Amino acid sequence: MLEKTRTFVMVKPDGVQRGLVGDIVKRFEQRGFRLVEAKIMRVDRALAERHYSQHQGKPFFEELVDYITSDSVFAVILEGVNAVAIARSMIGATNPAAALSGTIRGDYATSVEYNIIHGSDSAESVEREIALFFGASDGV
Repeated sequence: MLEKTRTFVMVKPDGVQRGLVGDIVKRFEQRGFRLVEAKIMRVDRALAERHYSQHQGKPFFEELVDYITSDSVFAVILEGVNAVAIARSMIGATNPAAALSGTIRGDYATSVEYNIIHGSDSAESVEREIALFFGASDGV
């Protein structure tokens, strides 16, 4: 049996506003992922700054923080085989113009700034982001 791992995915404010959460979750479930934990939440400035800390000092940092705090997000922990790599391939390129049709960003995103979804890019990011958005719990 193949080992299952976890990943963190967040539908950003534009995806929540456009009513895409159900369609996005369905894609992951159809691919064999299991939802471990999920919630709709507002990201405050402190959490946004910690989440995007690797971009602090870059010209687009404030825009990232303003965007992610502008409305509710849908944060989810997913479990599946090779979870990080498969989720990232399903999400598609950050720039929707470069994202392949059939990926979430290729099908739904409108711009680099409003690109619908975030997915952890490494096992280390998964641990950090789950701790940020869900805290430590017995189930995680």
